[in-house]
Amino acid sequence: MFLNKIKHVERVPIDNGTPSDSMEETKDRHQKYLRAINSPIRREILRAIRGGNKTMKDLSTNLKLDEKTLEWHLSILIYGYCIERKETGNGIEYESTKEGLVVDFMDK
Repeated sequence: MFLNKIKHVERVPIDNGTPSDSMEETKDRHQKYLRAINSPIRREILRAIRGGNKTMKDLSTNLKLDEKTLEWHLSILIYGYCIERKETGNGIEYESTKEGLVVDFMDK
């Protein structure tokens, strides 16, 4: 009965900086995100970035990962909306996004 009374439901866009026009896009976004945070190595990378290791050299040295492996994990974290790559005067640095902050609540 209640559904018969609803004539029009206005769709309110959610402004979180990402498109969410359809269920497929939302599903795709969640899959990318879950893939990114599913790896213990990538969670360590997120913690290292939050701890101040922002460059490829810092991350590689502190995490003891070769640059090729680190680059691959960073690309998955970018693709999964967990970090952003920024060009600065000191070169390329990585920063956590809001999605990347979930690492504070994992593995405890």
